[in-house]
Amino acid sequence: MQYEPIVGRYFSVGVDGIEHRIFVEEAGRGIALLCLHTAGADSRQYRHLLNDKQVTDRFRVVAFDLPYHGRSTPPDGWWLSKYRLTAKSYVAMIRAVWLALGLERPVILGCSMGGAIVLKLAAEHQHELTGIVGLESSAYAPGRYNEFLHHPAIHGGELAASYTYGLNSPHSPEVNRRENWWYYSQSGPGVYQGDVYFYSLDWDAREDVRRIDTNRCKVALLTGEYDYSCTPAMSEAVAASIPGARLTIMPGMGHFPMVENYPAFRPYLIGALDHVAG
Repeated sequence: MQYEPIVGRYFSVGVDGIEHRIFVEEAGRGIALLCLHTAGADSRQYRHLLNDKQVTDRFRVVAFDLPYHGRSTPPDGWWLSKYRLTAKSYVAMIRAVWLALGLERPVILGCSMGGAIVLKLAAEHQHELTGIVGLESSAYAPGRYNEFLHHPAIHGGELAASYTYGLNSPHSPEVNRRENWWYYSQSGPGVYQGDVYFYSLDWDAREDVRRIDTNRCKVALLTGEYDYSCTPAMSEAVAASIPGARLTIMPGMGHFPMVENYPAFRPYLIGALDHVAG
């Protein structure tokens, strides 16, 4: 028997006076690389990256589950209010995690809503970062939110899993598309809707991205050609607003490159990491 190199732990972090029990997993050593999962999912989406020795020989790869997600715990009294993620609370949580873990000038990599919030982090905290890698990054993505995402007559886990299944490329291996489906199917009631609230109603960074200085914080953007949630055109608009940003449209790839087809995604990832941390 041989264990994978990934180590998982729990720790507590306070944000705005509220204590959160967070699950984090990591592998490797070197430059800190903090990975952010997609809406309604968790850090298991990064298992292929965490097992990639070429990356972990150079980077300390860290991935965590947001509160309410995966193996992290909702805060005390969670049942008294509706879960709603906002740009403000999202930034505060990510920053609290990297400070608690002692990550100095990390590279932050995020996909989908994670690929959106890295833009805000680079705008507001670029002096604390080495760079960002935005997978499927958009500065503005209205029209995704609806009440059926959390409805008593609908199985929310299967709805979110099956909707997001369609965001994979048809060229990605089915076993990996189904892997991501499984992660989504396990989301807590209302969590996916609460994330989409951020992504589709609260999120607008079209002016914020103009403040990113790529001389201080490098920017690499990777978007799949089959992504109809964050289309190539949406990422092109982001790149056009950030002088010095590097954008690559990935042929044959969908919305979840790190899980749906890691071998095909890997060369693009290595190139992006070389750009932001080289």
